[in-house]
Amino acid sequence: MSHSQHKQATFQYQDLGPASSNSRAEILAGLREERKRISPKYFYDDTGSTLFEEITRQPEYYPTRTERHILTEHAMDMAAAIGTGTVLMEPGAGSCEKVRLLLDALKPTAYVPMDIAGDFLQRSAAGLQRQFPWLHIAALRADFAAMPSLPQGLPAGPRTLFYPGSTLGNFSPLQATSFLRHAKRLVGDGGTLLIGVDLHKDSATLNRAYNDSAGVTARFNRNTLHHLNRILPADFEPLQFSHVAFYNSDCHRIEMYLESQTEQTVTAAGEAIYFSTGERIHTEISCKYSQESFTALAAAADLKVRNCWRDAEDLFAVFLLTSGET
Repeated sequence: MSHSQHKQATFQYQDLGPASSNSRAEILAGLREERKRISPKYFYDDTGSTLFEEITRQPEYYPTRTERHILTEHAMDMAAAIGTGTVLMEPGAGSCEKVRLLLDALKPTAYVPMDIAGDFLQRSAAGLQRQFPWLHIAALRADFAAMPSLPQGLPAGPRTLFYPGSTLGNFSPLQATSFLRHAKRLVGDGGTLLIGVDLHKDSATLNRAYNDSAGVTARFNRNTLHHLNRILPADFEPLQFSHVAFYNSDCHRIEMYLESQTEQTVTAAGEAIYFSTGERIHTEISCKYSQESFTALAAAADLKVRNCWRDAEDLFAVFLLTSGET
């Protein structure tokens, strides 16, 4: 990194987040359905983002520590495969913790963290800037899936999309294919995608990971209702809903719900939403893949697996994808 690049490093923040009216319409549409649902992006207000970081430190939750180990062990290999000097983008960047493991090896010309929780993102990105003062950071509050293009002013050169944490598993395979196609368009010709993927494993390990004994995941799930109370507004009583999470072995995915403990009517944005006892709101799925099934998913988006790094126990993998034409 040259001295001039050290001097030119800057920190920028831009809010491209969805309008509150769009969020209200989306949430109400999900609550009106026969099988009620809330998008998992509404987990992530400031409190939800903090609770998720706490989940990653629970002993039952293996994905974060396993992926961190893979990134630490193979950072130089990943940089050799990707090439230095890329513009590095990270949707759902959250705490920006995992990218720290790659920055010294990758030496990107810019880092573009994106997250729906703007205050949390600003604090995380500012902390990253202090640790890596040479790095140009352009933080974006944005819903990545709704963003048609990147902002102007980023350096020229190749683009890499970093998507750790097995967050891709929160999409159905059809939605995941659409996400990968969008990511492929944003990175453009010669671009790469570095994606963390949770692998198939025994049901007991998966069920423990999403039902930690300290109850942090339950608090995280219920916090969605606190978030909805503010943005709709609504009058959910979060403790009237219980956390339910289990591995659906037929569909190879964790399913997460909030289950009404009583018959109740909630007012949401002026609309009455009825719940029977035991009725559930679907809040998240987390799909698990084999190397073969993920390779097939990538191929459906015209991407191919160029490299795959796994841990010794085959719990988790980090895939490097390139355009199918290359």
